[in-house]
Amino acid sequence: MAACPKPSRDDDGVSGTPEPARVGDVWIGTASWTERTLLESGEFYPASVRSPAERLKYYAVHFPVVEVDATYYALPNPRNAAAWAERTPRSFRMGIKAFAAMTGHPVDPKRLDRDLAAALPAEQRAARSLRSSDLPRELRDAIWERFRDALAPLRAAGKLAYVLIGLPPWARPSAASVRYLEGLGERLPGDVCAVEFREATWMDDTHRDDTLALLRSLGLAYVAVDEPQGTPASVPPIAEATRDDVAVVRFHGRRRETWTTAGVGTTERFRYRYTDAELGEWVPRLRALAARTGRVYALMNNCYRAQAVQGGKDLARLLAAAEESPG
Repeated sequence: MAACPKPSRDDDGVSGTPEPARVGDVWIGTASWTERTLLESGEFYPASVRSPAERLKYYAVHFPVVEVDATYYALPNPRNAAAWAERTPRSFRMGIKAFAAMTGHPVDPKRLDRDLAAALPAEQRAARSLRSSDLPRELRDAIWERFRDALAPLRAAGKLAYVLIGLPPWARPSAASVRYLEGLGERLPGDVCAVEFREATWMDDTHRDDTLALLRSLGLAYVAVDEPQGTPASVPPIAEATRDDVAVVRFHGRRRETWTTAGVGTTERFRYRYTDAELGEWVPRLRALAARTGRVYALMNNCYRAQAVQGGKDLARLLAAAEESPG
């Protein structure tokens, strides 16, 4: 897949208007505002916008919601959350990705808070990667508690859209998986937990109805996905809502050749430029989800250079055109 061609420049280098990409009840954003290739490309942020604070403020002029990816790699802290709340408009919202150890992914012990890492046995402290299930129970509980407490400033400001619970590809439908999902409400009381499956069985013809019914019964939001199809890991693009107040859709691109290839970095895996025709498939789906829930968060996760930014603007344009069309 070729790199995204540099779009015609307007005020920011990305085509489209600078108004926030909110069309009716569909709130559009990207899965990062500080992704490395985006910053290096010069295709979105003007040269004068350099600091993290300036970037977030500038981003919020263009989009009403963003997903925080950094919290997957390290626990957030209240200072950062307070800064995010202070630097964005009152109506702005943030989705926060759950820390790796909270979702069953391997964790680098060096990424843990220092006191938590120090509490590990010496052998685990020296390891390059640990299975989250191998962490002491007390430490796992502390991770959940710190994550929850760190988001207090966003909660207080009314800016916490959801917590993204991205299950690993080896998490299949099982009694253990159900127990994990059942515990999310206790771990993150009052928060919208948005669950994304990376294992196709959850949404195949045999399990789909049971999966959606389980999420509904637990008050969890199903994360609909647009991703490459035709691989064993491909979750179908099912536009469903399991809460009455919110739906979440994430766009991963359709780069099939890298989707399940071992050793491919995230930048290459999600490097994809959506066409209008591909995004247009989601216009009626997003409108239907919005009619059912009153709010849809649509996040572009094809984060390579300005592809996610441009995809978000293109999706907003297509939705706006549909809103204006008769019928």
